[in-house]
Amino acid sequence: MKTNVKKPFNVRQLVVLGLMTALVMIFSFTPIGSIPVGPLVITLNVIPVAVAGITCGPLGGGIIGGVFGLFSFLQCINIGVPSAMGAALFDINPFFAFVQRFLPRVLVGIIAGYSFRAARKLSNNGVGGAVAGFMTAFSNTALFMTALVLLFGNTGYMEEKMGSKNVIWFIITFVGFNAVVEMIVATIVGSAVAIGLTKAGIIKGKTA
Repeated sequence: MKTNVKKPFNVRQLVVLGLMTALVMIFSFTPIGSIPVGPLVITLNVIPVAVAGITCGPLGGGIIGGVFGLFSFLQCINIGVPSAMGAALFDINPFFAFVQRFLPRVLVGIIAGYSFRAARKLSNNGVGGAVAGFMTAFSNTALFMTALVLLFGNTGYMEEKMGSKNVIWFIITFVGFNAVVEMIVATIVGSAVAIGLTKAGIIKGKTA
């Protein structure tokens, strides 16, 4: 007896997931995806995560978020574009470094998918894409820094970074400029991608 099992992704969505995986790899292994600013970098990897969330929903966003997180962790051991902070955290605790780099990015992709679904219902796909893009960049910064403080806040490395600042002020001053740029770029790209994919018939809904 045959049963109809609904597949999580259609062919077009699988193609998008493949393209976004390739884009994350390009951004992770070449300098074009990382713009160094002090001890951190402005990463463009939030863009493919947002696109996956918009096109393939929370599951697709979570998958590409996991790919982003995996390559982010590999940068801690000098695979891809090296991360000085990542290397320092890896030396302190490799397992915590993996959790801090990987888990937040999976959650970011899931948030992107749900954000798009919620916003498009209230408005249209263009607005939904903008909200998804913004939430991808915002949650990436918020969850990354929260995990950093929770897992490494009591280490000498982080105590030196934080100095006399409280946690909130440390996060704001540490990633403020980077986060703002990522949010602006992701919001614009998210909206443009959602409109383009809607007109191409890849996602359903209206653009205005």
